[in-house]
Amino acid sequence: MSRGIRFTNEELKYIALFESLTGASVRDCIIDNQFDRIIFVVKEGEAGVAIGKGGKNIALLEKMTGKKYEIVEFSDDPVQLIKNALKPAKVKEVRLTKKPDGNTIAVVAVDYKDKGMAIGKNGRNAEKLRFLAKRYFQISSVFIV
Repeated sequence: MSRGIRFTNEELKYIALFESLTGASVRDCIIDNQFDRIIFVVKEGEAGVAIGKGGKNIALLEKMTGKKYEIVEFSDDPVQLIKNALKPAKVKEVRLTKKPDGNTIAVVAVDYKDKGMAIGKNGRNAEKLRFLAKRYFQISSVFIV
């Protein structure tokens, strides 16, 4: 799954800062220049610790570095990782389908009120979801309906 992920020196710097500030364990760090953010994938069960009470850890990190941060809680289960990546949007169903060409696609049904939140401004949340699904589970396409 996450085998073969190599971190750049810049990513390692952000991981060290994040872990020392929050006490959470980072599994992955993605510097997303397109949407000007840094995405941390944290160990299962540590999203709350990473964010901090009232979001204080994220606010402090943003103040220290001038960057925006997003936290996704890891899961070995692709359905759960997809749900975690779209939080706080309410995911009703995730269908994984293996196509005849060997590619896997995910169709994610979200509550109609949360569709805009799931997709995000300029598709930023959908893009994060697609990246993580491909990186960890080789899911080639993700559709939010």
